[in-house]
Amino acid sequence: MAKILVYNNISNRMETYYRGLSEAMPYVTNRTLTVREFRSNSNTDIVWTSRNTMNSWNRFRALYGRSIYVGFAFKRSWEGGHANQSQHYAGTAFDVGQNLSASERLSMRNLAASSGIWTYVEGATQVLLRK
Repeated sequence: MAKILVYNNISNRMETYYRGLSEAMPYVTNRTLTVREFRSNSNTDIVWTSRNTMNSWNRFRALYGRSIYVGFAFKRSWEGGHANQSQHYAGTAFDVGQNLSASERLSMRNLAASSGIWTYVEGATQVLLRK
């Protein structure tokens, strides 16, 4: 069971949820992102994100039209692997597409960049989506 803290951008309040690792993240539609996928390889039982981030995920997932492999999303700062200012530590970034071919990753990256959903899109070897 994981404790999930979600900043609700509409109410300007933090919300607390408790979900199993195979359950959907709060605000995610059609179970397209589970707690396990969001937590990635972090060892923590407490994760956080924002409602805006989950809604951006929903919009992009619907636009992309098929499942999206998430290599990394949430990370605690001491778990390393990312820059000091990484948005993974805030729970607002996704590294995706590591299981795709180079041309499929480029297509996903271009769709993400042109969609206007994400504030930052990076990647040639993997795609980083950041809200």
